[in-house]
Amino acid sequence: MLVKSKKTQFISVLLLSFLSFGVQAIAWDSFQPYLISTVLLFSFGALVLGHVSILKMRRYQAKLESSEERLRLSLWGSGDELWDWNISSGQLYRSSSWLHPVALQPDTQDVPPNKQQIHPQDIDRVCEQLQLHLCGRTAHFEATYRLRTADQSWTWVLDRGKTVEFTADGKPSRMTGTLKNINQLKQTEEQLQLFARCLKNISDAVVICDIDFNIIEVNPSFSHITGKTREQVLQQRFELTMYPSRFMHEIRHTILRQGSWSGEIREQRQSGDIYQAELTFDVIKDDHGVINQYVAVFSDITERKAKEAELSRLASSDTLTGLPNRAVFMQKLAQFVDENTQHALLVFDLDNFKKINDSLGHELGDNLLCKLAVRLSNYPQYRDRLYRLGGDEFALLLDQTNDLHFITSLAKELLALINQPIMVNQHELAITSSIGIVMFPDDGNDPQALLRNADTAMYHAKSQGANRYLFFNDSMNKLAVKRLQVENLIRHGLKENYFSVYYQPKMDIISGTLVGMEALVRFITPKGGLISPASFIPVAEETGQIIEIGEVVLRQACRDVKTWLDQNLFHGRVAVNLSSRQFSLPFLCEQIDDILQQTELPSYHLELEITEGTVMQSPPQAIETMKKLRARGIHLAMDDFGTGYSSLAYLKQFPLNTLKIDKAFIDDMNTARGRNMVDTIVTIAHNLSLTVVAEGVEQAEQLDMLRKLRCEVIQGYYYSKPLSATDFADFLRLQKIQRSKTHSAAVLS
Repeated sequence: MLVKSKKTQFISVLLLSFLSFGVQAIAWDSFQPYLISTVLLFSFGALVLGHVSILKMRRYQAKLESSEERLRLSLWGSGDELWDWNISSGQLYRSSSWLHPVALQPDTQDVPPNKQQIHPQDIDRVCEQLQLHLCGRTAHFEATYRLRTADQSWTWVLDRGKTVEFTADGKPSRMTGTLKNINQLKQTEEQLQLFARCLKNISDAVVICDIDFNIIEVNPSFSHITGKTREQVLQQRFELTMYPSRFMHEIRHTILRQGSWSGEIREQRQSGDIYQAELTFDVIKDDHGVINQYVAVFSDITERKAKEAELSRLASSDTLTGLPNRAVFMQKLAQFVDENTQHALLVFDLDNFKKINDSLGHELGDNLLCKLAVRLSNYPQYRDRLYRLGGDEFALLLDQTNDLHFITSLAKELLALINQPIMVNQHELAITSSIGIVMFPDDGNDPQALLRNADTAMYHAKSQGANRYLFFNDSMNKLAVKRLQVENLIRHGLKENYFSVYYQPKMDIISGTLVGMEALVRFITPKGGLISPASFIPVAEETGQIIEIGEVVLRQACRDVKTWLDQNLFHGRVAVNLSSRQFSLPFLCEQIDDILQQTELPSYHLELEITEGTVMQSPPQAIETMKKLRARGIHLAMDDFGTGYSSLAYLKQFPLNTLKIDKAFIDDMNTARGRNMVDTIVTIAHNLSLTVVAEGVEQAEQLDMLRKLRCEVIQGYYYSKPLSATDFADFLRLQKIQRSKTHSAAVLS
């Protein structure tokens, strides 16, 4: 607009000058037509020239305005801003198409001038780039940073500019440039960078293939898993080297049909090692749904598979022997039953294995089982048929046979093989076994019944002696059921306190006065009444429940005797039987100490009865335990002397106080041989300075003979049957009255 105004003024002045000159010429020589014509012609020419100039100026102005409009529209369309910075004055002009103009102080000296709107974390970087340009070290200034917008939020911008004017001494005085909003691009870039970092650091291998399954990109985990570098596999066809080509063809076919494929594979590393992987293939489609890439993701599951295999082995194998365990055995047995396959089951364990553990240690016992398992597994007829059910119990499962001759022969061979000596930790052990045999479907129609009946047959084989086998029959089952009922009844009785203690007096054979009593266990149930000791004690001995029963009896006996002592009704000893299982307890002495302390009974009033069968199982260990008990002031008696395998050599070493004569010898005293046997026992006891107690005395004739044989104490129905604690207290009171009368009569006489 400024250029147009100056040119118009110039032409106007020129025309006016010509007109003025023409008028003057006319005035000077109005009479000269030639001059008038010349002036008019010149004036007309000037007018024409001015008009042409005006037209040209208008066309130029229109082009300029059009160019300015195109520039303005282009900037508006691109979203860029123009800025013009007067470096000398510090003024910044910015034409904004997407932000409100930045409000700056007129004469700010900030560098850059919009410093107050730049994010604090970006200022140093922007200043560094700007200084490099102002110093002439870069052709352009370019920086990306966050800029505060009119709504006080932050947006990413691309700032580009260039110095356009310099001072006389060559210093930059003016810069112009553009500002572009790249916030969306920056977010996309950050997202892409995030994806790139994830792809780079993910532990799974990622392979990108083109539509022909040629590899176009892999991540670092691919090289880590396979051992192959990126350069080695680019543009190579994706293949699974350990599978036939048709397998990869099927994968491709599945991907095209379903859009994905997944499965577990085995592949070879660059080093030659085999690894297992979980592979997933998926398609990548463009916006039009056309497949343009495939992506494969796989993870190394070699270690996981190894752990799964180990867990499976542990779950299905016995940890000690390595044989298939009870769970696998039950699955196999159930399979045979479900498939109605004829088969035979042999269950066997080692005779007296507990003694081996107790005497030589559990470690040696474990080694013995391992060596036995190896020995049996080496025979083809047992391999893949042998199982360890637990402890020293094994099973042999024979499928597709019910041949009695074959099964019997196999059982005999098995017993002979087990009986061969085994060297374990410098100990040569000759072990025996008992085998129970059942056949399907004759001896049971479900796995549980078959195993239960095989156990029953094994139990009966063991009761008939060592190294035997026995086939199951129905009578065994009835006995086993009865035994199980008794076992459950004992367990319930211990829980509900159905066990009580009865006392049978021990009388001095000369004076007829009470000198002690024996505590006897009684099992009385609310519904079943009294359960015979002959029924429950053998079962309790076998199951180990006798230990808890024995503790109940000992504690109750000590408590009752302490009460009678406090009431001045009794001053002797109570005899309590110790079972073989109790006597072998490693903490027996400590347990007795605790009971005596809790009941406050002096140890002098306690006598423990031990059968000769118990102490003869391990005489040295028995002597050690007995010495510990005697050191506590507890009296010891040997029960059932002469009924087992007595050894006089050991008998004189036992720290005993009393020797008891079994009822079987007392009942046989009506014969000369019986009397001589009792006489011999009494003589042996007296020679060892032991007191003799005869139990089971029921007749006056027996009493007379025992008195003649110099037996000191008798016990039996002749004086009293076993009494409850209440009845025995009455018996004690009667004894006290009788002693008082006897004492009074003696004083009067």
